[in-house]
Amino acid sequence: MTRSFEGVVAYLSTQGNGAVHLPDGSTVYCADTLPAETVRLEEDAAGHWQLADILIPSPQRVPPSCTLFGDCGGCSVQHMQPEAIMAWKVDLVRHALAKAGFTDIPVATTFQVAPHTRRRADLALRRVADGLHLGLHTRGSKIVTDMAACPVLHPDIERVLPALRQVAESLQALRKEGSVIINLLDSGPDILLRTDAALTTTDRQKLARMAEQAGIARISWQSLKADTPTETAVQTAPVYQTIAGQRITPPPGAFLQATAESEQAIQQAVLDCLPGKLSRRSILVELFAGCGTLSFPLAKHCQVHTYESSAPAYAAMKAATNNTRITPFCRDLYRQPVLAKDITKVDIVVLDPPHAGAREQMDQIVRGLPAWVIYVSCNPASLAKDAAALASAGYSLDRLHVIDQFLWSTETETVCAFKRESSRRSRNGLSRSGS
Repeated sequence: MTRSFEGVVAYLSTQGNGAVHLPDGSTVYCADTLPAETVRLEEDAAGHWQLADILIPSPQRVPPSCTLFGDCGGCSVQHMQPEAIMAWKVDLVRHALAKAGFTDIPVATTFQVAPHTRRRADLALRRVADGLHLGLHTRGSKIVTDMAACPVLHPDIERVLPALRQVAESLQALRKEGSVIINLLDSGPDILLRTDAALTTTDRQKLARMAEQAGIARISWQSLKADTPTETAVQTAPVYQTIAGQRITPPPGAFLQATAESEQAIQQAVLDCLPGKLSRRSILVELFAGCGTLSFPLAKHCQVHTYESSAPAYAAMKAATNNTRITPFCRDLYRQPVLAKDITKVDIVVLDPPHAGAREQMDQIVRGLPAWVIYVSCNPASLAKDAAALASAGYSLDRLHVIDQFLWSTETETVCAFKRESSRRSRNGLSRSGS
């Protein structure tokens, strides 16, 4: 006989799943549920509890915008009001900072992107019996959910998908599977195609025709095998992106902030976190600088020494640094973090590390004790770990920005300004007010 249980969702986990507490004290996490909803669970033959029904829905519940929601792994909380999503993400960040040891957490400034603004798509390709699947992986699976449209993507990316699907299905280089990254640059769509076999001459001709017909400036190719170089398969026009007035040529598949609007929000948040008294000769160290998303705006206010481990990203930024106050360095910050003896020479450190955080670099930062640390995070869990080091070193949290740039997902972007007072810094007069 199947056992069932009726309970109330207590909260949403960091993965967007509703937590239901069972009578034995254990907790079941259920996708597609919301806090305060009354649900019915049933135990399967293996002893696992599964969501059977939502008995009393939350007033925050809304109809999903996409027919693929629940299958496609791209969106986790599309059934939740956008305002409630924003509030939930702010709570996740505040919980992470409290876990790090901060008790005085300022009210967050927030920004949330609109649908149809995502300018970067990383999609899977997989041959199936009846053709080709192009889309994102199904939740918790290697199965590719076939996608014809997406309410998240910018229309200029959506317009490329039919031609891309048709050509990809005909490529000899795509034997079983591959992937495609589409970046929407100022110069138009920029594509990086990865396949499990090499491109043939015919494949290249097909890609060239597609690029010409669809107005694609560049299509690059890379083998799915690890550590293989990227090559340009076809280029029909110059490739460029403008950041704070500086034109760069991003490398194929370059990391971009998810939308143009969220990039501006993050840039402005970082600038808002700068202390008030800065001169054009002041030196700021920026770590994990990428192609210069923050570097170029920061350089309008002071000297910026940037560090980036990706050689292609470093080269793209370096080529655009003439007549700027940017001094770029290429350096693997996990193997060779900037040392405390160098950090102690500057008053401000800005860092935007990958999802895993920057543990090795944080060890050096807290030993160097700059007056300000401006931390841009894409993962509250790693933020909690790295910020704990700052809390232990005597820093306070001066300002907080939370940006929801991955609409309907569990991803959260945060910009934090951490401040540390010391007699030496105070004598220098570096403060937000400039007094």
